[in-house]
Amino acid sequence: MKCSLKSVFSLILLVTGMPLLYSQGTSSKKELPKGWHLMDKNADGFYGISLDSAYWFVHAKKIKSKTVLVAVIDSGVDTLHEDLKNIIWVNSKEIPGNGIDDDHNGYVDDVHGWNFIGGKDGKNLKDDSEEAARVYYAFKEKFGKDSLDIAAFSDEDKDNYQMWLKARKAILGDGTDNGIDPIILRRALNAWIKSDSILQKAMDTTEYTGSRLDSFQAVNSESKTARSIFLYPFKANKIMDMTNKAFLSAFNEQVVAEEKKAEVKESAPKGYRKEVVKDNESDINDRNYGNNDIMAGDADPMHGTHVSGIIAAERNNGKGMNGIADNVKIMMIRAVPNGDEHDKDISLAIRYAVDNGARVINMSFGKSFSPQKKWVDDAVQYADSKGVLLVHAAGNDNADVDTVDNFPNPNFKGTHDRADNWITVGASSDPMDKRNGNKSYTAAFSNYGKDEVDVFAPGTSIYSTLPGSGEKNYGNLDGTSMASPVVTGVAALILEFYPNLTPQQVKYCIEKSAVLPPVKVIKPGTDDEKVSLSDISRSGGIINAYRAIKLADALNAGDKKKKNHAKSTLINKQD
Repeated sequence: MKCSLKSVFSLILLVTGMPLLYSQGTSSKKELPKGWHLMDKNADGFYGISLDSAYWFVHAKKIKSKTVLVAVIDSGVDTLHEDLKNIIWVNSKEIPGNGIDDDHNGYVDDVHGWNFIGGKDGKNLKDDSEEAARVYYAFKEKFGKDSLDIAAFSDEDKDNYQMWLKARKAILGDGTDNGIDPIILRRALNAWIKSDSILQKAMDTTEYTGSRLDSFQAVNSESKTARSIFLYPFKANKIMDMTNKAFLSAFNEQVVAEEKKAEVKESAPKGYRKEVVKDNESDINDRNYGNNDIMAGDADPMHGTHVSGIIAAERNNGKGMNGIADNVKIMMIRAVPNGDEHDKDISLAIRYAVDNGARVINMSFGKSFSPQKKWVDDAVQYADSKGVLLVHAAGNDNADVDTVDNFPNPNFKGTHDRADNWITVGASSDPMDKRNGNKSYTAAFSNYGKDEVDVFAPGTSIYSTLPGSGEKNYGNLDGTSMASPVVTGVAALILEFYPNLTPQQVKYCIEKSAVLPPVKVIKPGTDDEKVSLSDISRSGGIINAYRAIKLADALNAGDKKKKNHAKSTLINKQD
């Protein structure tokens, strides 16, 4: 599972039989309305989170909000975006641009956050390898021998051996899956690039959508052939609103990923991170690395920009769209490349967020291997000790994560203990969304799990901020990567008005107020297997901001009564 740029879409590219991994929507006639995820089923007809009712409730009570700091561990953020620039966190203890670590936290000029996958020379990591390849080659010499005395292994070696066997299978396969031929993919990409070049000249434009191409009247055989070749994937996948540039960028990324998979069968993956970051990756105490470039424009901050907008894009400013929480600052911590993130970066990112005052941390990423899980576990426990809530995307492989490894997770390695300051989020949809293959309240791509997924939240056709300027700096993306910040936004909203609640209490409010769909849902990954949402998640429901804020108010009032009662009893005794 990869829950970042590469896996938030569920479209199928019929010409190759492989997933197409980017989308900014389909034909407007088949799309849910922009911002449907904020709407109310009764008032608007869409199964959103009833956000307006939540605001009505707190405003009617005349409760004043307090600013909440939310950390987003992701790929970066467009700090200049019109809907985000005013909600980016500013570290008041740091003097911008003076090259001095003014707050003495080990990170120079960390004015808006920190980039753990950047170099001190200003370079930024964009691509990285998959964790399976890193694990396989890290232990290949040790465990790849003809004879091993497994009984003599230490407990740590036994764990590593089992992890290595799993990685070996992921890299080499088990002989039953022929996989995707990257040569065929590369040929298809080259054909589309050539056709696009011809069409740009014929249409006298560098950028166009599938819809515009469909209406284009070609005047010669060359442009007619190019139109036919390039129009096919748009129509086959129903992505007519997607641009030629977005399509080619997406497909190129997938081709590169498949080529990497083929390469690592023969040799160890390239040390992408080592070449840029240059820290001692095996030493968790080597912490003062990276740089302060949280935008990392050369490394594509699309994913983190979209996530940040869902949580807190400026509300009611007449621009683009509204975020969920209206009094939030976003701290961006860059630790998620195009590839699998590293445990060290994630653990230090969590600690950075906690140490700098974040109340909620959004984590829209994930992977199937975690060789240094203990480091992440320690960071999660540290966050709990400081009253910080962690929200994590469940992933997009329509897999049961009760039985399939999905990291990070709240289960502490080597124990039966589980973090209770953690929410794992699956993706819901609205049956009106024809892009969602199963026409269900669940998204067809979402991971699920009766024990491991806590709650579902809207995650299809989510309209939010994208890097850039003008009309193109907003768009739809799909995935649990989008569902997670919906929950993060509601958690932040609760803490704005009820700042004394603990992470556990916020989690309780979100889960206990979740709404059960009116009918059984289709189990993700199946065509028509119907189950109760309680069969595939802990809460059995879809998040509802109005119900959650009402529960938070009641819980807060109850806490006040207990405190007042305790205080008056003490006074009486003193009297």
